[in-house]
Amino acid sequence: MIRFVIAVLAAMPIWASAQQFKLSSPGRKVELTITNGDFLSYRVAYKGTPVVRPSQLGFVLSKPALTLSHYTVVSVDSSSYNDVWKPLWGEVSEVRDHHKEIVIRLRSQADSRSIMLNLVFRVFDDGVGFRYEFPEQPALKHFVIQEELTQFAMVGNHQAFWIPGDYDSNEYAYNTTLLSDINAIAAANKEPDIAVKSLIGENAVQTPLMMKSADGLYVNLHEAALINFPAMHLVLNKANTTFSAQLVPDAVGNKAYLQTPAKSPWRTIIVTDKATEVLSSKLILNLNEPTQMKDVGWIKPQKFVGMWWEMHVGKASWDLASKKHGASTENVKKYIDFAARHRFDGVLVEGWNQGWEDWFGNWKENVFDFVTPYPDYDLDGLTKYANEKGVRLIMHHETSGAATNYERWMDKAFQLMNDHDMTTVKTGYVGKIIPRGEHHDGQWMVNHYQRVIEKAAAYRVMVDSHEPVHPTGLHRTFPNWLASEAARGSEFNNAPALGITPEHTTILPFTRLVGGPMDFTPGLFHFKLNQFEASRTQVVRTTLAKQLALYVTLYSPLQMAADLPENYEKHLDAFQFIVEVPVDWDETKILEAEPGDFITIARKAKNKSDWYLGAITDENSRELDLQLGFLDKDKKYEATIYRDAEDADWQTKPEAFKIEKKIVTSKSKLKIGLAKSGGCAISIKELR
Repeated sequence: MIRFVIAVLAAMPIWASAQQFKLSSPGRKVELTITNGDFLSYRVAYKGTPVVRPSQLGFVLSKPALTLSHYTVVSVDSSSYNDVWKPLWGEVSEVRDHHKEIVIRLRSQADSRSIMLNLVFRVFDDGVGFRYEFPEQPALKHFVIQEELTQFAMVGNHQAFWIPGDYDSNEYAYNTTLLSDINAIAAANKEPDIAVKSLIGENAVQTPLMMKSADGLYVNLHEAALINFPAMHLVLNKANTTFSAQLVPDAVGNKAYLQTPAKSPWRTIIVTDKATEVLSSKLILNLNEPTQMKDVGWIKPQKFVGMWWEMHVGKASWDLASKKHGASTENVKKYIDFAARHRFDGVLVEGWNQGWEDWFGNWKENVFDFVTPYPDYDLDGLTKYANEKGVRLIMHHETSGAATNYERWMDKAFQLMNDHDMTTVKTGYVGKIIPRGEHHDGQWMVNHYQRVIEKAAAYRVMVDSHEPVHPTGLHRTFPNWLASEAARGSEFNNAPALGITPEHTTILPFTRLVGGPMDFTPGLFHFKLNQFEASRTQVVRTTLAKQLALYVTLYSPLQMAADLPENYEKHLDAFQFIVEVPVDWDETKILEAEPGDFITIARKAKNKSDWYLGAITDENSRELDLQLGFLDKDKKYEATIYRDAEDADWQTKPEAFKIEKKIVTSKSKLKIGLAKSGGCAISIKELR
């Protein structure tokens, strides 16, 4: 472990001229240039190739009414940092944080006020993070942000993988177009299955935004450590391929209410000439603060089943009045039995509490109290039954967007969980946010999500949040925040329109998962969704083998086996992979990847010698050439291969799979065919 910190004053030669400052990454792959001229700007190059052209920095405040765009440099410091830290859980057991930092202390002279502002850049070999800091100062105490002036000026008309900018929903299908062809409104109009509430405009997109340049550079724009600030969306000027930051407003149009000292989130630019390095980047994690939690022994990655997919395919309903209430005592016992039989950690129960008859779209605050079960749901009896079987119930808190109501009930709700030996909760925020006029991604809700995480930690509860703001690496700071949805998950297989396209899961790791683990809910084994309602025409657009592979390619420490027990019981041999695959890892190797096309990932189980591999493809079939050089030399392993059968096809024979066993070593090579929207999953266990 090495750490260097070097103070550099204005006299040191880290710039080319009096008002230009340069800093290179430790391996000199990334070069940052900051210029204080007509306006304050930055630019970024990778291995000598421009990535971001000169791009503006600054803010417009509404209180006091000031534009912070012209500055005098007061002082400059730089430092180097090289350390290794150990996450509580994750894709790897150790993370290296190796970067250089420059802090430019600025004075903005505006309207006779002298405002101090620090600009902090960290430069890694795979990108750049920067943030604004408002130090404590007499001229600025309480202030309101009207606009952020940050820009990201792209050097060309890149291919982009994007979803429309929307203050309230990130559950869109991904579009793959050139920057010049972005049309958020047209894309949203293709999505009748989600309510478009707050589109910013035709050229607006959400982060994480993935791009690929014509000369083969991969560029990802996002943010890290989103705390006490609204989420950042991006608006594109197509004439010059420049993105401008668009912060989510509150009910009266303001963006953020702050008091000094204050910090913005980090604005992040991941850049590399290898797609695999985008997926292995730990830049965003490294920009988040270490956890201050002292007691973390109760935080455990886990796998679970749940009485959830029943409602999506029409077998059951959340509400009692429907006469198909799924969360009945007898039905939940069946899931507990199934979980115990296959050694799952928990059972998620949705629709257990009163209020589901009048929960959606009514903008009411008191629909749920989070403590009152339906009369056909014996909470005490099921807790005892689950404990006897070695299984825990997982709580579900649907707020219906009434965040203020949820905050009033949190103590009682989490105490109820403690009383019933529940350690994990899935929260939900479907619908318009209360307080009225706030958005899912605004400052008020960002702070609400944090209040929930901190309150949950006080009760030793882990959280899986649905319909939240996009993750920004905060699971390092709050390790009880196991996972989030925050994108189009597996439930959209039941959508009437675009649903889950074959390429969707090859894009998610380059976009949504850059910010943190996703509760995608994979593992569907029945592909025509008219099993209980003959009128349904929706189908799952993957093969069964691809569903297995998703447990490796879509990382989460909280994984659900989403389908019904009766569908798994038809293919218990394939289900064995879901039973065995871990949710916590020592090593991760990104073997090959291309956004929108294919991904192959191998992961080593935590504290074990076993490896698990997942490979997926888009709508095109392909042949996988696997080299197992990541295995330990001089050791033999047994590989169990779950692959598409020769006649497998997501449209005609999605359930066709084969299971093969082979003895392999680090020198072994495997050729495996992947069907259209297919995949393969492999468990590799050391022979002793």
